[in-house]
Amino acid sequence: MKDILNKVDAAQAKINKMRPFSDEMNHQIKEYFRIGLTYSSNALEGNSLTISETKVVIEDGLTIAGKPLKDHYEATGHSDAFDHMYALATGKTITEEDIKKLHALFYHRIKEDDAGAYRKLQAIITGSQYPLPKPDALPEMMRKFIKSLPKLKKDNHPVEYAARLHKEFVFIHPFIDGNGRVARLLMNVALMQAGYIIAIIPPLKRVEYIAALEKAHKNDTDFIKLIASCVYETQNDLLRMANGKS
Repeated sequence: MKDILNKVDAAQAKINKMRPFSDEMNHQIKEYFRIGLTYSSNALEGNSLTISETKVVIEDGLTIAGKPLKDHYEATGHSDAFDHMYALATGKTITEEDIKKLHALFYHRIKEDDAGAYRKLQAIITGSQYPLPKPDALPEMMRKFIKSLPKLKKDNHPVEYAARLHKEFVFIHPFIDGNGRVARLLMNVALMQAGYIIAIIPPLKRVEYIAALEKAHKNDTDFIKLIASCVYETQNDLLRMANGKS
């Protein structure tokens, strides 16, 4: 674990030396990661849009022939939630309302009634041996989750904190759909609030990601390592951009 975290911190030190970036560079970074995170996070959940199609839908407002309308809504909704993620990055805390708003922005085009509202139905995760909480337990579990964050943040390296925040939120699974997307947005809020770059989990790592999350019910070491490696890869993307190599 220490090896990958040391690599992350060394890369972060290089990024910090380059800061502050120009307004134009900051804009380029934000838009680059908007497309990358939206594509990858949706693709992990089965969205069929390619990265170039995601870019066209978000930037040009066009529809892709033969692709489901829901996939377009997920792209535009995630882009809206990405903006809120960036807004939250300037703060120091994460509230229950922040989480509900991230979900509402992502989900309102898909089903307005469920956007930002905790699920009223029991849910299951296919392939998982661990049952999800019952709907009536969700409000109290979310209150405890929010209350636990300051200590979690204090006791962990920022990348470990972000990964564990993601893990704990997914285990609660408060929404009827979109929990993975919100978990990754929250993880990135936590990273950005600590001054780190976001983590993008490539769709090629989907099987590894799901397996690490399942294992994290008992031991989250592999999951944290996976998130740290994704942070490191994104840091290198940013360093290439900043050095004019991309």
